[in-house]
Amino acid sequence: MGRAVTVATCALNQWALDFEGNLERIFRSIDIAKSKGARYRLGPELEICGYGCSDHYYESDTLLHSFQVLEKLLESPATRDIICDVGMPVLHRNVRYNCRVIFLNKKILLIRPKISLANAGNYRELRWFTPWSKARHVEEYFLPRIIQEVTGQETVPFGDAVLATKDTCLGAEICEELWAPNSPHIEMGLDGVEIFTNSSGSHHVLRKAHARVDLVNSATAKNGGIYILANQKGCDGDRLYYDGCAMISMNGETVAQGSQFSLDDVEVLVATLDLEDVRSYRAEISSRNLAASKVNPYPRVKVNFALSCPDDVAVPTCMPIQWRHHSPEEEISLGPACWLWDYLRRSKQAGFLLPLSGGIDSSATACIVYSMCHQVCLAVKNGNADVLADARRIVNDETYIPEDPREFCRRVFTTCYMASENSSQDTCNRAKLLAEQIGSYHINLNIDAAVKAVVGIFSVVTGQAPRFSVYGGSSRESLALQNVQARIRMVLAYLFAQLTLWARGMPGGLLVLGSANVDESLRGYLTKYDCSSADINPIGGISKTDLKNFIQYCIENFQLTALRSIMSAPPTAELEPLVDGQVAQTDEADMGMTYAELSIYGKLRKIAKAGPYSMFCKLINMWKEICTPREVASKVKHFFRMYSVNRHKMTTLTPSYHAENYSPDDNRFDLRPFLYNTSWSWQFRCIDKQVNAL
Repeated sequence: MGRAVTVATCALNQWALDFEGNLERIFRSIDIAKSKGARYRLGPELEICGYGCSDHYYESDTLLHSFQVLEKLLESPATRDIICDVGMPVLHRNVRYNCRVIFLNKKILLIRPKISLANAGNYRELRWFTPWSKARHVEEYFLPRIIQEVTGQETVPFGDAVLATKDTCLGAEICEELWAPNSPHIEMGLDGVEIFTNSSGSHHVLRKAHARVDLVNSATAKNGGIYILANQKGCDGDRLYYDGCAMISMNGETVAQGSQFSLDDVEVLVATLDLEDVRSYRAEISSRNLAASKVNPYPRVKVNFALSCPDDVAVPTCMPIQWRHHSPEEEISLGPACWLWDYLRRSKQAGFLLPLSGGIDSSATACIVYSMCHQVCLAVKNGNADVLADARRIVNDETYIPEDPREFCRRVFTTCYMASENSSQDTCNRAKLLAEQIGSYHINLNIDAAVKAVVGIFSVVTGQAPRFSVYGGSSRESLALQNVQARIRMVLAYLFAQLTLWARGMPGGLLVLGSANVDESLRGYLTKYDCSSADINPIGGISKTDLKNFIQYCIENFQLTALRSIMSAPPTAELEPLVDGQVAQTDEADMGMTYAELSIYGKLRKIAKAGPYSMFCKLINMWKEICTPREVASKVKHFFRMYSVNRHKMTTLTPSYHAENYSPDDNRFDLRPFLYNTSWSWQFRCIDKQVNAL
């Protein structure tokens, strides 16, 4: 009868402009799909060139090389007898489109351009592409000669159409179209499309995965059907980590789930599903059937091919499963760890160096590297040859097998405690103990000689000797002396990153890791060009609150008992003199606000789009049990003064793993001025007026 269809989707770790590697991974996914009996294979968005090409999309080379890769796919025997759905940019009548190219047996069936472009947050698709605005309209696309020679076609359909095979009907969505309020799958489903496909370039954000899963399942819950989602995975060259989660859903229930975090470059999901289940599900939804009788039909491209076999009565079909979501602590442990591994292997460096202060932030960063080492050892144990080859190249040993995370950590991770006369013995001991427990190569050094030399130059030139405030100096003097210590640590971090392996008789250099969290960046509580300035920062998009929970997770899951004392100690920069051998400086006292308050300010400022006045109006209700309106006004004003005074620091912020939707990343996500009128006179006057009225 032909009712059981076998379809495949995948998550691929593509890399922007890595046409060679991208092609190899596409071929591997097709081979796996075919070996499991699939008759249709879906890949991620723009998988041929890699999603994150950015302004390289303007270049004709990107278009040319994409078509050259498509040529290789079309002419290969590996793509025979399976409908292949791949993503690439296409120039049609001098307009660039983000497209799906769907082909079968050396013939292009349809080029389907993206209708709704992602243009918020980290996405800038409207900068490079134009949305296809002609609903249910198809035009002729004239193929490049290199493709004509393979397919024998001069033109192919280009536009908003669906595929009609011998046994079913398929319609494509591309990433953002699933999230749009008028998703194409609604009208396509009413027009009889039974299989919806979605090729995505969707990145990880803490606590976001459930939203994507819910959207996919709800797409077919109301309308019936099969929904297949493919996604990119890994770091393809910037701050984002694409988190896989390929999935297949039918009639509102998940039937196949891919991993969210893994070191596998190619992951393929295959499911066999009964089309009659879709038809019977739809039969009893009378509101759907009434709407379907009035729908404007889609152009159909007829395909002389079936996704099912004629005699499939005995073919087993997939049953619904329960989706397992990671906790936020697991997400922090796995997502940034996978991102670091991609960055390390693709940058061809020999490891990481981290200034380890013994505080929560640098310790959390060290734990993420340790988690990465765990993931590498686990992948090798599970037979991942790619990870093994990368690990051997990184440690420069062709016979090496990473089996123990602590031993591998010592090879690829150097930690450095940079003491000064203002450092306590407690933080030194905490850093040393944590380094021992994770296995890193640990260095202890003292920066006092360098600090005195730099300050001495200033004193020789000016005849003045700046002093800390506890010794009678002004706040300006004290802050300058703190900044000198912080900046010397950055200089030394890079020196040791370049030459530590040389001194140990080993090849290569190290990437410097930063460890400023998202809340400190938002407040500007960091020295410009200090240890927050690094090559990359795995925690720069994570809040202090989440990092504390992650530390607790590491205590329980990695048995890192050294973290207990780190958790209980108050956060401190240790840049001011000790009092009776004890730390007198604390972060929250310096900032004039708590980390919990900072998280709230950050979410209101970015996610709720609140300026000073709107933030005040929201907080007088949120905090009515703990603060008077005048106290709320004072807190809001202090935050906005500090935020605006320090906003210039965001222009040089170390590239950070994007994990939080209130990130102040100035590169593309949070676009603001960096020279403010920090008096906020009009805005604060509006607040004062309300305070007086209240």
